[in-house]
Amino acid sequence: MLLGTLLTIFMLPSCVSTSEFNRVKGKLDECEDSQLLLKQKLQDMEAKANEAGSKADQLEAEMKKMQAERSSLKDERDNLAREVKRLQDTNADLEKQISAVKSGSSDEISRLLTNLESARADLDAREKKLAEKNQRLQHLEDLLARKDKAVKDLKQKMLDALTGYKKLGINVTEKNGQVYVSMAEKLLFQSGKYAVGQQGRQALKKIAQVLAANPDINVLVEGHTDDVPLRGAGAIKDNWDLSVMRATAVTKILLQDANINPKRITAAGRSKYVPVDPRNTPEARQKNRRTEIILTPDLTELYKLLSN
Repeated sequence: MLLGTLLTIFMLPSCVSTSEFNRVKGKLDECEDSQLLLKQKLQDMEAKANEAGSKADQLEAEMKKMQAERSSLKDERDNLAREVKRLQDTNADLEKQISAVKSGSSDEISRLLTNLESARADLDAREKKLAEKNQRLQHLEDLLARKDKAVKDLKQKMLDALTGYKKLGINVTEKNGQVYVSMAEKLLFQSGKYAVGQQGRQALKKIAQVLAANPDINVLVEGHTDDVPLRGAGAIKDNWDLSVMRATAVTKILLQDANINPKRITAAGRSKYVPVDPRNTPEARQKNRRTEIILTPDLTELYKLLSN
């Protein structure tokens, strides 16, 4: 359409020169190529965002499985303890019976001794199994305690690093065994933009320092928008694009710290679909326009224990 308009202008009397027309046409071609490239990049990032969301859901499911495993182990341990007590009582009764019939027939004594040996063997097997269950349960409890301590320590480190930023729109919380660093839109971005401002960059550098000092922490950066439709004409077409580009912009600033391995970080755009306040009010929409940095301790050892 633009090219046709240019041709029409070129054919009018007293129009621009051929060289000027060719220059404008070249600029138009460059813009169209850039737009196609940006569209492809956004499609790739949206695919990565969907994958990151799936990983987060999988992590939550694994945590629930871990809690169920602990509860099941406790139930098994309690059942075994009751069975061991029953066998101990049976063993004591057999001992009494043997003492009572020692003056009786040898056949009766032999039968009771056989029963006693069988009960002792069963008791030994049960006690061994109970000891194994107790050891496994203790190991799991220790790992969970270490994980909880790691989360609490990480939260405190973030709070210490971000002292003074709470009034500017940063909130650090602990949820589902993870640390959430939520950053308001006003701290990082202008409305509808994805370039991080100077104040936001300073806060992200503080966060990066903590991440660099804790290499076993996995990082998920999520961009969130409100539910007001965004209709852009450039690279940002809608809220999906905006949330992805914002998450990517934050990730790139964190990775300016050379001590952070890029493999630890995932950038994801969630658009308007994970609000913290579902009300249709200006205050609620302001809360929902945020970027969340979700920090998860390495749970590899826990997963291995559950798998085995």
